[in-house]
Amino acid sequence: MAKRRRYSECYLNIGFTTVLANDGIEKPQCVLCHAVLSAESMKLSKLKRHLETKHPEHAKGLDFFKRHERCLKSQRIDRSGSFQQQSAAVVEASYAIAFEIAKQKKPHTIGETLLKPCMMKAVNLILGEASAKKMQQVSLSNNTIQRRISKMSMDVKEQVLTEIKGSPLFSFQIDESTDVSSCSQLLVFVRYINSGDIKDEFLFCSALETTTKADDVMEKVSTFSQDKDLQWENVCEVCTDGAPAMLGSKSGFQSRVKKLAPQAKGIHSMIHRYALASKTLPASLQEVLESVIKIINYVKTQALNTRLFKELCKDMNADHEVLLFYKAVRWLSKGNVINRVFEMNNEIKLFLETQERKDLVAHFEDEAWNKRVAYQADIFDQLKPQGRETHVSLFQDSLRAFVSKVQNWRRKTNLGNIAMFEKLCRVTDESQIQLDQFLKDEITEHLQSLEKEVERYFPELSQEQEVLVRNPFCTERDVSSIPDDIQDEFLDIRNDSSARDLFKVKSVTQFWCAMYQSYSKVSMIALRVLVPFASTYLCEAGFSTLVNIKTKNRNRLGVGDDMRLALTNARLRISKLAAEMQHQASH
Repeated sequence: MAKRRRYSECYLNIGFTTVLANDGIEKPQCVLCHAVLSAESMKLSKLKRHLETKHPEHAKGLDFFKRHERCLKSQRIDRSGSFQQQSAAVVEASYAIAFEIAKQKKPHTIGETLLKPCMMKAVNLILGEASAKKMQQVSLSNNTIQRRISKMSMDVKEQVLTEIKGSPLFSFQIDESTDVSSCSQLLVFVRYINSGDIKDEFLFCSALETTTKADDVMEKVSTFSQDKDLQWENVCEVCTDGAPAMLGSKSGFQSRVKKLAPQAKGIHSMIHRYALASKTLPASLQEVLESVIKIINYVKTQALNTRLFKELCKDMNADHEVLLFYKAVRWLSKGNVINRVFEMNNEIKLFLETQERKDLVAHFEDEAWNKRVAYQADIFDQLKPQGRETHVSLFQDSLRAFVSKVQNWRRKTNLGNIAMFEKLCRVTDESQIQLDQFLKDEITEHLQSLEKEVERYFPELSQEQEVLVRNPFCTERDVSSIPDDIQDEFLDIRNDSSARDLFKVKSVTQFWCAMYQSYSKVSMIALRVLVPFASTYLCEAGFSTLVNIKTKNRNRLGVGDDMRLALTNARLRISKLAAEMQHQASH
């Protein structure tokens, strides 16, 4: 029989105590995760490997492991340690369920009132009463779920902050909106370089207690940055909406950021094209938009009218049964609202006739009014907002295409050609060769104003930056256009065959992140184009999450931790969090 190794006190230096198994054999047990290893593992190298692979962050001193050993011995466990390992699994299950509750934006009480009873019944029916008793140990009370969410949120925030500090550049995306309790919430997202690519993450959410001026926004952001030791000199860009408090050239938030970070750029969000389009509407088109909103409010604000309109649409086999409310604060509102009205033109007109609202019916009988609604439905339908994972270079492509379209639409409209406006063509008499001169003037005026506004809000990238980012191996590029201090490095990367091969298989962002260590100066120019946000899309999506989390029934909830888990892309370290706790079963 092979001689078995005995436990040595020095093993506690690497986090291992001993436990006597049922068969009387001494086995090593980790004081951190409480895992009981085989007797053959009673060897310094194997135990050290467990500590380095499973708990690299806990390479502490002897006193640290002694405290965990005392905690372990004070708990009721059997000789094999199976009770303790089972309890650890129970805590991990509690964490995993708490994360799903936060991810799905559900109330914390749902764990105790719905999920656990359902789990108990399902397990009892499928696996039996004994397994159901084990499930009973999973703690899902309101307070427990809140603590789990808070701990996971704190762990995620620590990961994100560590990654930001390891990035040479990062950018902010900032916006504010009012929640259900009339509290103004400031949302901040961050983009930085991590693990060979560019990563977007939720940074923080904070209430603006009084006013929402540039001073208030700056105070929140600068206080957070100072507390978390984020360096302003590494900020390359701030993306905000078009509010004066954000974009003001003298006292706006962006101008204040540039005082702390002179190299940082300010970008106006791409997705507010809708706001630009409506802002440039001539007075006659604006009146049509207001009349559309008035019609919608008549149908939607009275419960009886809403029900009657829905039944009418069913009888007429309409594609839709309800109208959409107009909300000025939401960037998708105008396009969806006007398109829905245009598509349900006949149903709305018939309903208003049955309600004897002749003042509103008169709009639908006015040919000019119908054409103006059709034009607005067309123009808003053309304004496609940006989504996730886009950068300024792609944004410029979309912007140039949009401006070119506007110029072409204006040229064709002046010639009386409205083929590009599908809905307007649909309501225009085919026998009519020329578009009404008055409507033609309105459309061309609007398109011209829209073009000027877009170009004013969105300045162009320099051609040198753009070509460098897209393809540094372009042979047509003149090296003299590159700054003198990086020309040698640029020539090195252009003639690096391995870099050329990598460029063919990697995305643009992955390529330049990979090149940063070898060609830092050239890469920094490219990364200052790629790291900035092109829109406040993440903030807009974040406000939708906020609406789902902070409801009328949860209007006193502090949303920061729930928001972080609902929006994060970080890897959760549930096993680590569970190992740091003393395990207690649910009563």
